[in-house]
Amino acid sequence: METEREEGKKMSLKDMDRSDQPREKLIDTGPESLTNAELLAILIGSGTTKKTAVELMQEVMDDCADKFTNLYRMNLKSLMEYNGIGEAKAVTIKAAAEIGQRRAMESMQELKQITRAEDVYLYMRLKVQNLAHEACWVFLLNNSARLLGVRQISNGGITETSVDVRIVLKHALMADATAIILCHNHPSGSLRPSRQDDKLTENMRNACLAVNIKLIDHVIVADGGFYSYAEQGKL
Repeated sequence: METEREEGKKMSLKDMDRSDQPREKLIDTGPESLTNAELLAILIGSGTTKKTAVELMQEVMDDCADKFTNLYRMNLKSLMEYNGIGEAKAVTIKAAAEIGQRRAMESMQELKQITRAEDVYLYMRLKVQNLAHEACWVFLLNNSARLLGVRQISNGGITETSVDVRIVLKHALMADATAIILCHNHPSGSLRPSRQDDKLTENMRNACLAVNIKLIDHVIVADGGFYSYAEQGKL
């Protein structure tokens, strides 16, 4: 592991041609023109004696499949395993990733109306992307599909989670909700519903009918996609 006290002159952004310098590129053509590695290179400032800051961050992003989601999952120790990334740079990268995460969460929290399964997926994907276990939530809605709230109702194991339909109905009745949407994650990444998922959906639908609450959908969220019982005609 190489610390930021590496001997010799590091390759800084100033050593690059202007057309290759991410700071100047941002000034000349705007931030949208920069790659993910170039944006991160601006933050860390310098690379090593053998690599520019851009090349160093390109190495990191290559290992993350060029996805900020994967970068967010990296801890400080993992980042500091790269030659040229010491504690200060690792902290800067983690802070930037956290800012991006919080900005994305703000956008999701501004969502006030749920009209389709994709809305559920967009709301939940950041909440579940780092979970290694299954969990379940209920979306509480009124007659106009306005979001009254989201409640987590279970926290389970790697392959399944136990949901008590009575707890779901309790949350719905206390919020005066007239409709609900169930949502749970699949840490495995599979979007295929299990037999337990089918049984839960059926039990939840029957329980909702008994108290005149509509089960609009049951959405399974995984990394990169979702499954909707309603859109598949299974509700």
